[in-house]
Amino acid sequence: MVEDLSQHHRPIGNLFSLPQTRDEWLRYRLSEEQVEFYRREGYLAGIKVLDEAQVDALCRELESLFDPKHPGHELFYEYHSNESKDPNTVLFHALGAWRITPGLHDVLWNPAMTVPAAQLLGGAVRFWHDQLFCKPPHHGGVVAWHQDYSYWTRTQPMNHLTCWIGLDDATVENGCVHYIPGSHRWPLLPITGLAGGMDAIQSVLTDEQKAQFKPVAAELKKGFATFHHPLMVHGSYGNASDRPRRAVVINMFLDGTESASDKPLLHGVPPIPKGQQMGGQFFPLLFDPREVFGMLSPATR
Repeated sequence: MVEDLSQHHRPIGNLFSLPQTRDEWLRYRLSEEQVEFYRREGYLAGIKVLDEAQVDALCRELESLFDPKHPGHELFYEYHSNESKDPNTVLFHALGAWRITPGLHDVLWNPAMTVPAAQLLGGAVRFWHDQLFCKPPHHGGVVAWHQDYSYWTRTQPMNHLTCWIGLDDATVENGCVHYIPGSHRWPLLPITGLAGGMDAIQSVLTDEQKAQFKPVAAELKKGFATFHHPLMVHGSYGNASDRPRRAVVINMFLDGTESASDKPLLHGVPPIPKGQQMGGQFFPLLFDPREVFGMLSPATR
């Protein structure tokens, strides 16, 4: 067993460095136009969060985690070497890598992610959980259309945000994420499965929602990210290309979010009593803009 890195609530390596001055923090802020786009469409794509060396380091760590005999394997909350419902395709999906390897731990405190997240959430950012999604070449599986919060109702209120970071160029050909713009204004939909058929969600949509169901591909260069709202309907098609499609996903929520369950919120994590604010070892504070900028202005809340 390796050390459980969830005990450290700060970067432990040199892959990511925290700004030392207010001006250095400021260069990571989104523009008002970008924030407005997120508010209107429910997502924001094309934000650079990793450089080439950081991508390479995370890919090396990811490669080691494919081995179920990795000494830190027991620290995963979930681990699916293949979550695909189609036996002819593969979808690697795992939660909890931040506890196991230093780069995937430290990326949580990456200011290129936490500063925009604070703007989009409107305050201090706390960690929820991470995910790894990998589609191998030629037979990568789908991630079916879904809303993230449908899997997160054990936390409340709904002040959540997802950052999807590409470790490869993500294209239509290798299964990039697609969004349904404006669907973040829809109510919470019934769960229709994460790794089944792409058309399953159609069974729970109204005629009006079906008319609005116009997917937009979020193609990205590696090292770039998208942010999306917890009600945003999104999914990704299979990978039939000759290139992999690997991603690390960081899920966050606004500080002050509470547990909505007396049961464990993640496998192996001690319960947080219902109604108590999320925090402690497994849900660290990532960034508080008040410590750097003071209160956020209304234009960027």
